[in-house]
Amino acid sequence: MNALKPQDVLIALKYVSQPQPWKQRDLAAAIGMAPSEVNHGIRRLIASRLFNEREQRVIRPKLLEFITFGLPYVFPAQLELPSVGVPTAFSARPLADVLVGGEDVAIWESDKGNVRGRRVQPLWRSAPEAALRDRVLYEYLALVDALRVGRARDRDLAKAELVSRLTN
Repeated sequence: MNALKPQDVLIALKYVSQPQPWKQRDLAAAIGMAPSEVNHGIRRLIASRLFNEREQRVIRPKLLEFITFGLPYVFPAQLELPSVGVPTAFSARPLADVLVGGEDVAIWESDKGNVRGRRVQPLWRSAPEAALRDRVLYEYLALVDALRVGRARDRDLAKAELVSRLTN
């Protein structure tokens, strides 16, 4: 069995952000990924018991468990050199609405953004573009990044927000 890859998390979060019966080519276009990579990702999600193949849906409690307890260790990130881009992690909604005045701003480097901050490598290279087209996906990816790079308080708030969103 192949292990999960970061792009598989992007696929799962897209399913969660816009629950619908996706055709793989449409999902691929929505997240900027090759259809074959989406197919392989879904196969890995099924093998990891995070996706119900028959119902074509993400198993939300299991995804929540993986994201909150495993993802920060399997796909860690750190704040890197300054650049310009789109806010993420604790610098984006919904955490930016709660947290006030940190010295660091976390961004995905992008020519579509104009915020100066420290770079965070996205889970997958197309994640920032996909996030800009889907507000809910953007918020999920920002929460995931807060788990990957945030301080203890940021991680706790991100976990609580993910629990609220993925258990409803």
